[in-house]
Amino acid sequence: MPLPQFLEPVHDYQVVALSIAMAIFASYVSLDLAKRVHRRDPYLQVFWAAGGGIVMGTGIWTMHFIGMLSMSLPVQVGYSWSATLLSWIAAVSTSGLALSISSRPFLSRGLLVSGATVMGLGICAMHYLGMAAMVMSPEIAWNTPLVIASMLVAFTASALALSIFFWMRRLAGAKAQAAQCGAALLMGLAISGMHYLGDAAANYPVNAVCLSANGLGGSGLRNIITLACLVLLFLALFASRVDDRMRAHASKMNASLKMTSASLNGAHAELERMAMTDALTGVFNRTMFQERLEHALARLDSGTASRIGVLFIDLDGFKPVNDSFGHAVGDALLQQIASRLKPITREGGTLARIGGDEFVMLLDNVAGEGDLVHVAQQILDNISNPFEIGIRHISLSCSIGGVIYPDQSHRDRIVIDADAAMYTAKNAGGGSYAMYRPHMHEDARELVELRQSLREALETRQLQLHYQPKINGRTGEVSGVEALLRWNHPVRGPISPSVFIPVAERFGLINRIGAWVIDEACRQMAYWQSQGCEMKVAVNLSSYQLRNASIVEDVRQALQRHRVQPGQLVCEITESVAMEHSQASKNIIERFSAMGVHVSIDDFGTGYSSLSSLRQMRVSELKIDREFVMDVAMSKDARAIVDAIIRLAHALDLRVVAEGVETFQQRDTLIELGCDELQGFYFARPMSASDVSARGCFFRESACGGPSQADERRNCLQIPMPCWLEAASRRGMP
Repeated sequence: MPLPQFLEPVHDYQVVALSIAMAIFASYVSLDLAKRVHRRDPYLQVFWAAGGGIVMGTGIWTMHFIGMLSMSLPVQVGYSWSATLLSWIAAVSTSGLALSISSRPFLSRGLLVSGATVMGLGICAMHYLGMAAMVMSPEIAWNTPLVIASMLVAFTASALALSIFFWMRRLAGAKAQAAQCGAALLMGLAISGMHYLGDAAANYPVNAVCLSANGLGGSGLRNIITLACLVLLFLALFASRVDDRMRAHASKMNASLKMTSASLNGAHAELERMAMTDALTGVFNRTMFQERLEHALARLDSGTASRIGVLFIDLDGFKPVNDSFGHAVGDALLQQIASRLKPITREGGTLARIGGDEFVMLLDNVAGEGDLVHVAQQILDNISNPFEIGIRHISLSCSIGGVIYPDQSHRDRIVIDADAAMYTAKNAGGGSYAMYRPHMHEDARELVELRQSLREALETRQLQLHYQPKINGRTGEVSGVEALLRWNHPVRGPISPSVFIPVAERFGLINRIGAWVIDEACRQMAYWQSQGCEMKVAVNLSSYQLRNASIVEDVRQALQRHRVQPGQLVCEITESVAMEHSQASKNIIERFSAMGVHVSIDDFGTGYSSLSSLRQMRVSELKIDREFVMDVAMSKDARAIVDAIIRLAHALDLRVVAEGVETFQQRDTLIELGCDELQGFYFARPMSASDVSARGCFFRESACGGPSQADERRNCLQIPMPCWLEAASRRGMP
């Protein structure tokens, strides 16, 4: 029997290479999509499995269809629409199944076998349905061994694909990318091998014709399908990369949120701690004390407690410690005081710092006044022991006010009453305690009223500046004035600065008052200048103002606002304040000097000046304290000290001002020692700005020699005597 004759198919190897490349690229995209399916969100799993199945199936089917189009026969060939569509559906279904299996948490042996079998059958169905789309008559004769071999390759490729899907989950970064490329190459070659084995299994009878010759086919269709598939694969790959970026961003955001959450938890705990405690001493603050007091009152209301006691503790002499040694020492002292008070606070009690040098202590279940007095005495004894801070030994005392509720106070006045009792102890000389009595409220009310009146004084212009002239020691001319703050209360009359300045400092009004003084002094200088008199004005700056970071800018704005030259303003800083923080003071002084404002060290000789610091500070003058001026004419020691100060200042190119000059002997001695300027009652008392204007600003006194008699000195005046000197003569001054 003669052997059957078959047509010899011819392959376009460029198209074959294109089909293999398409298989590899489709495998690469499929592996990328498989990573998306493994999600906890079921909706995302369905989305990526369905979309990925379409993309993956279309890519594999395109490889198959291009491979078929790479073959040509001696007869015209075409492909049936229906069979080709069924072939595509089989490819998409198989790919969707593969991606669905890849979403499982792990790959068991049974799942691998069953999945590979179903997928292999799907791939075979895709291939052989696609071959059946080429309707031949007589039919294709199949080489059974090659068909079986192609099916085995399909099952092996399916098992390989599933294994790769699960294996690649464990990889990340560059390793995952390299593995994906290698796996795509392996899968693409396996799929291509299966196709071309199946293609080789088909034998076309020599007299066969293609009944579907008018169906799908041609190079144009091949190009369209290839382009469409590439676009689809690239879009899928782009979507995959966008998903990667979104996941990475979400991961970063999640990590950031976790860190933020942890930080917020820590910050919340820290804020709670800060809200409850005093940052410097570590004891409770005013807010927490008030909360503890409310709880104690609630226990009294419920009958679980009998009485509570409150001790108000204020340190005596703390401000001089700050002024003399600096705030670093003052802070260390407050910390040690808090450490000494903590053990005295009984169990269930509360210790809090409610002000600069003020502490309060709440005591539960107080038996009576004697119980509170015992604790107060413990505090006095403890605080009286010297404190060691560095090389310094500092001693101070405290004043304590006590009150018992409900025996001695009303519910809403407990702390106020304890404060009033503390002021009674302080007014008695300090270093003692006082238990609250109703009459003590008068003193506390006085303080509150004074504070309110001082606020009103700022708003209603009750404050005034008086000016005391400074006399040039060589020419006798008025070289400037010092601005001194005065308060004339509409009801109480004149109130001394020694009374209202401490109140302003305690209740935080000093910066507003200080800013007003600077502005008013500049305004007055501008007025005098408009009248043809350029007058230097000195203003005093408190330690509170120097702690205000905006002090230099406040001065600058006042000068600019009133169009006053900076050289007309002198800022007087006490020696103790200038030296308490030498670097901080030096910075402020340098900024003033750079602006052109003169700086004077007031009360020189009473503080703790460092000559090194003094040499480095850009000050313009030193002002000798009145303590030395008072005895300069009669005491050799005082004269020697003043002489040394003047010589030191002149050696440093500084001017020297002596304040408190009250006699002509003091005047003559200071002029003899070379003092540059003199100020005091001998020349004039502080006067209003209108009095200064009325009396002129260019008076002159000759520093002539001869017997120091009043009438002889008057003969030395080169122009009429200032009326303030005449007034001094009428008061019996020399």
